[in-house]
Amino acid sequence: MVTCLAQQWRPLHFIPPISPAALRTARFAIVHSLKLRTLPSCHPCARRFLFSPPTNLGRPIAATADTATMGSLSPASEDLPPLRYPPARRDDSVVDVYHGVRVADPYRWLEDPDAAKVKAFVEKQAELTDSVLAKCEEREKLRQQITAWFDYPRYETPYKRGGKYFYYHNTGLQAQSVLYVQNNLDGEAEVLLDPNKLSEDGTVALSMASVSKDGQYFAYGLSASGSDWVTIKVKRVDDKTQEPDTISWVKFSSLNWTHDAKGFFYSRYPTPKEGSELDAGTETNINLNHELYYHFLGTDQSNDILCWRDPEHPKYLFSASVTNDGKYVLLEISEGCDPVNKLYYCDLESFSNGLGGLKGSNEMLPFIKLVDNFEARYDGVANDGSEFTFLTNKGAPKYKLVRVDLNKPELWIDILPEHGKDVLESAYAVNGDQILLCYLSDVKHLLQIRDLKTGNLLYPLPLDVGSVSGISGRREDSTVFISFTSFLTPGIIYKCDLASEIPKMTIFREISVPGFDRTNFEVKQVFVSSKDGTKIPMFIVSKQNIQLDRSNPVLLYGYGGFNISLTPSFGVSRLVLARNLGCVFCIANIRGGGEYGEEWHKAGSLSKKQNCFDDFIAAAEFLVSNGYTNPRRLCIEGGSNGGLLVAACMNQRPDLFGCVLAHVGVMDMLRFHKFTIGHAWTSDYGCSENEEEFQWLIKYSPLHNVKRPWEQSSHLSCQYPSTLLLTADHDDRVVPLHSLKLLATLHYVLCTSIENSPQTNPIIARIDRKAGHGAGRPTQKMIDEAADRYSFMAKVLGVSWTD
Repeated sequence: MVTCLAQQWRPLHFIPPISPAALRTARFAIVHSLKLRTLPSCHPCARRFLFSPPTNLGRPIAATADTATMGSLSPASEDLPPLRYPPARRDDSVVDVYHGVRVADPYRWLEDPDAAKVKAFVEKQAELTDSVLAKCEEREKLRQQITAWFDYPRYETPYKRGGKYFYYHNTGLQAQSVLYVQNNLDGEAEVLLDPNKLSEDGTVALSMASVSKDGQYFAYGLSASGSDWVTIKVKRVDDKTQEPDTISWVKFSSLNWTHDAKGFFYSRYPTPKEGSELDAGTETNINLNHELYYHFLGTDQSNDILCWRDPEHPKYLFSASVTNDGKYVLLEISEGCDPVNKLYYCDLESFSNGLGGLKGSNEMLPFIKLVDNFEARYDGVANDGSEFTFLTNKGAPKYKLVRVDLNKPELWIDILPEHGKDVLESAYAVNGDQILLCYLSDVKHLLQIRDLKTGNLLYPLPLDVGSVSGISGRREDSTVFISFTSFLTPGIIYKCDLASEIPKMTIFREISVPGFDRTNFEVKQVFVSSKDGTKIPMFIVSKQNIQLDRSNPVLLYGYGGFNISLTPSFGVSRLVLARNLGCVFCIANIRGGGEYGEEWHKAGSLSKKQNCFDDFIAAAEFLVSNGYTNPRRLCIEGGSNGGLLVAACMNQRPDLFGCVLAHVGVMDMLRFHKFTIGHAWTSDYGCSENEEEFQWLIKYSPLHNVKRPWEQSSHLSCQYPSTLLLTADHDDRVVPLHSLKLLATLHYVLCTSIENSPQTNPIIARIDRKAGHGAGRPTQKMIDEAADRYSFMAKVLGVSWTD
């Protein structure tokens, strides 16, 4: 989620927490991250997935999952003897009563990350995991090959400010990408900010950035060890001089300059009680009372103007964006991760002395309410004076364009109606009165140029089968940059000239990976029938001409929540698995995501969350019944909300999987709302404090549904699959206690509470240090984690390396 649970496919995962406007002004701000348009920054999954061209993407195959009995599972690998798990104290006195139902919580003590006993528990588990990973023979080969293929130059979409061009570039194995600036596209590029010089281990990351309209100032946010907390700094662009400005305790924020370059809007929380003594990112305290501020360049943070707060609604989140003409500031208000928001505006030209005239005043900005309910999502696209164009899902689950005059707020006009099948993901006003639209069609992106005034189609833009990962261009720009990726395309940045009679698309930069030959691989899209008959899209990526003899190792990935769509993107580690371990990797586009609009999202949330698990299980059954693999060689993986997904499926169908990789998952569905930004996720999950919603949650909460499968089956050897839970000490999105409590519960129920347990498959946890939910993780940490988790998978599935 941004505030939700989100992450990158690289191998990141998600849960969201920032508003769309906030995300646009963050690191991918000016580059317009398409993936996060509807995610609040607090979403558990706020990250991007980068995932196949027409020549390699087969025609969609209609398919029905075979629901034949899968049988019980015994270990695929006999090389790992049964583990002796460190004992964990149970406190059976901790019992909560939910609406008359008593629910024990014997590992409540694991919720305190600063307690010595929790640190001791973590150390013992880390030692056990290290001993298991040391026996995974393919670990170093994976690390070396992933490193070799990861060592390629990567570029992000360039964007223009004040006549200058800005872009991010990583030479290959740099811990963090470097921000460059050049006076023109043919000019010499200079380093504007190199985050790699800010820490020895690369754990300080550039998490948000914004350049003033005149291109003179660069405001940027730094986060340490993967935490969501951000500190904002300012630089001059021309001479790279560091300004004295320092803004602390920023979280789930946008970063928007006013056009006079005198300052910018940002959002923050009150300073935590621990203040400077806090190891930011390790705390679990609930995040409440978000506030919107304006900072004047060159002044102390204590002098910033409080622009908006709402103490009567402490869970609200605020994000500000300045319109392209500089006349208005729009305020988006959200409460959860649903694609809905209130929308207020303030006329900046109404202040005779500018915002500087408000210094020392206790008055907030005089915002005018345009939309004052949470019925729909409204994203500002363009304005001509008081006439605004918005992208909205109001009465249009797949989104449409509407127009309203602020002087006639009761009259809304449809400019472009909702498409019958495709989802309108984003819209950008460019080249005067044109608009660039990005649609999602059966989980592949399409681009169109339309007339901004009428919505009429002008030109479709040619695009291979895959994903648009970035767009940069403003209304005054006749040149737009578009980034594209797919399962087998590392990245192409197109330069699109809109000034010509027919738009001209040329390759500006094409990224290549030395040693990677895309012709060795193939991509298919199939449609699987779920339990209720709903067709679920699934991508299948493998080496060419694999044999469907049920022997292939398969990695099945899913997410299914918070309106997040998993579209095709390039991932080095998965392709190494396909090339050297013969692995087939699959992405199931289950309900709960945004692949087919808001109806698809709602069909996998709240009381219908079980649909997500049914869809994912159906995808797994399809892979078995169609000969791709067998349960002993089927690994499932997911992160954040996807970690919840694979853990719940493991509980419901332990016989169907040979391995589970659950990253930073939401595992305690009865208490998640009590920690950091978890309260924002109740829009997707519900809340245990409500009796009806408690009944939904208790049925699938991973922590509360661990059962001994041999007691549910006639096969005494039936057990849980080999399991690796992954978390990190500075994850202040989905705090580590979720994984720790589930780990202790799995050990107790399946192993330590009985003698001669049938559970011989290992259940361990990888707990990263100086890392968070996934954002900002340095390259070496990503490589090391991929080598660890996939060597574990190879070991327990009995898969060997081939060159």
